[in-house]
Amino acid sequence: MKETEIRRLSAANFLRVFSVILTAVVPSFCLDGFTVLGTHLLWMCICSVCVSTLNIILHLILKPNLTPKRSSFAHKISRFLKCCIYFFISCILFHAIIVLYGAPLIESVTETFLFAVLLSTFTILECLCMLGPNIQAWIRVFSKNGAMSIWESSLQITTMCSILGAWFGAFPIPLDWDRPWQVWPISCSLGATFGYMAGLIIAPLWIHWNRKQLTYKSR
Repeated sequence: MKETEIRRLSAANFLRVFSVILTAVVPSFCLDGFTVLGTHLLWMCICSVCVSTLNIILHLILKPNLTPKRSSFAHKISRFLKCCIYFFISCILFHAIIVLYGAPLIESVTETFLFAVLLSTFTILECLCMLGPNIQAWIRVFSKNGAMSIWESSLQITTMCSILGAWFGAFPIPLDWDRPWQVWPISCSLGATFGYMAGLIIAPLWIHWNRKQLTYKSR
């Protein structure tokens, strides 16, 4: 395994972590009264847009899973439209799953949907950028020993950490602490964000530590 590829992955993940940090700091200089807790819905929108934009740019620059098949303009447009549809569907599915796990069905619909968008940004969007609208490739990557590159291994780790972070973030909500960050869905979205950032940091470290044991074969 080439050390250069691990360095590229580390640099890309560092930029992703840095972009999330900036979404909590930079808007406060431009928007009066902006705070992650006080204007949480606005922060989720800014974070989703910034992370999405950076992921797309990094994918276009680094091209971790570039395939030479069918690169016509019509094919690219079709692929882009399918990715947009898949992302929207993922937001709806995450919204439904979150409601099934106890989120308010009628109240706080906007909050729940924006949280679903944020979670989709941390998980589904990167799958779409790397694997495209190919469900079979998604199943392969998230199956045991299914990763074919360090980028796909990183995708596995960051996706699982984001979902686990959101799940752990729900634990403090029913506790009678009366803290402002216990309001739905602040703790869950912060948990997903910290989980996503932790996954971005852990992934290159884990890959570097296990680089001698990792073998990727074409399928």
